[in-house]
Amino acid sequence: MTTTRDLLIVAMEAGSGAPVEQGDLSLALAGAEVIDLLSARAVTLDGDRLVPGHQREPADQLLGGAAASLVREAPYETVGDWLWRRGRGLSAAYQAALEAEGQLVRQPRRGISFRAGQLVLVDSPARSRAANRLAADEPVLVSLVEAMGGRGERTEDSPDVTDDAVAAVLAAVNAAVVELASVRQRKAVENAAFDNIWRGAAG
Repeated sequence: MTTTRDLLIVAMEAGSGAPVEQGDLSLALAGAEVIDLLSARAVTLDGDRLVPGHQREPADQLLGGAAASLVREAPYETVGDWLWRRGRGLSAAYQAALEAEGQLVRQPRRGISFRAGQLVLVDSPARSRAANRLAADEPVLVSLVEAMGGRGERTEDSPDVTDDAVAAVLAAVNAAVVELASVRQRKAVENAAFDNIWRGAAG
């Protein structure tokens, strides 16, 4: 298992905290992929740019796809650009992978319904591993969960990440999530203004 998969499991865990926005989760998953690729030496960080390594690609299929999608020509891609490009729809891709592996199942709906049931986690070693990492305050996983708002805001008691490259990726994830929140807020204001104009015209 990877940090990316552990992060998705934690995010989907019932009662793990406030509901996580899919966009925030996708950005955090893209950041987790970079951290997993750093661990596998499939990429290194030169400043804020992702430089592909020469190690064998990871065995995990989705992480292998992430490695294959790295920009391989200078000046390479910044971590921030990677998060936005790779993160698009990433949470759905990982959910589909876990469902195909039987780690997520559709909860049956009561009565007659043509709508699919909610995806829920099954009891599995992967689920236990992710929960244990979170319970142990494993710094990288906790920082990613905090970045996407799944455990409240970061506090003085939050564990510190000592690896500079990993810390840089986490900072980029935090910045991207804040930027996405600003975009949502701006759209909400614009929509509210449009609604007011529409009501005025209709009245």
